[in-house]
Amino acid sequence: MAHRTLIATTAAAIVPAALMAAPTFAKPSPATPTATAFKIGAFTAYALRDMLNVVPNDGSVLGVGQPVPAISQILADAHAPTDQIALGVDALLVEMPGHVVLLDTGLGPKVGGVLPLSLLDAHVEPGQVTDVLITHSHPDHIGGLVTKEGGLAFPNATIRMSAPEWAFLQSKGGAIATVIATKVRTFAPGAEVIPGIRSVPLPGHTPGHSGYEISSGKTRLLDIGDTAHSAIVSLAKPGWTIAYDTDAAEGRATREAELARLAASHERIFAPHFPFPGVGFVVKAGDGYSWVPKLP
Repeated sequence: MAHRTLIATTAAAIVPAALMAAPTFAKPSPATPTATAFKIGAFTAYALRDMLNVVPNDGSVLGVGQPVPAISQILADAHAPTDQIALGVDALLVEMPGHVVLLDTGLGPKVGGVLPLSLLDAHVEPGQVTDVLITHSHPDHIGGLVTKEGGLAFPNATIRMSAPEWAFLQSKGGAIATVIATKVRTFAPGAEVIPGIRSVPLPGHTPGHSGYEISSGKTRLLDIGDTAHSAIVSLAKPGWTIAYDTDAAEGRATREAELARLAASHERIFAPHFPFPGVGFVVKAGDGYSWVPKLP
């Protein structure tokens, strides 16, 4: 694995009570179920749709504290609407020897998430999923762990997340933590989770936020989780604050370091909030970065 600058965090990190609350989704809206297949070396992967999250361009979510006209100009330069910012809510499925792995689970069917239908488009039943890897415990990543009725959505799967993130989720309480408790297996940040998938500590968004690097032969792909949210604003201005980050300073430092590394290494990524299917490359552009979508 290429050298990576890591920013230390622990399960005992002190988090201000006001930041413990889950982020507010301004306008979650339905999406069409879709599974887009691609290869990671010998592995077959699918980008899976769940929902859309449309946030206002008012400085409350992206570019917190920045003048709205400055944010609007970045959007206009990218030929995007300037009154709102559309973020995907997507997941990644990887079929590999001995494992059918789902990375994150979307907002869930209780609020209209279509991930279960996208999974069927990939010809996978929920009971066939062997491992669910959670980048972090915000509702747009763990909501789909439970069914509409409140049971386990993936009854045969081991649910894996970093030890600091599981502690963070438990500290917030809630029904999901109770339902999944017996299925959760934690790992130390940076550990190999299953053969071919290694966790990558990317703290700041939440205390135990993890990316996942999937390797097959010489081919790699990194699921960046919520290291960056908007393929336009987050890349053009990685130093701008994102309201969803639990620790704004640490989130900014992680984002700046990781985007610089990705642009230099030209490693392909999956970004669950970028325009579907969210697979491509980060490239240097001026004093920031830009997004180059590319399936193999």
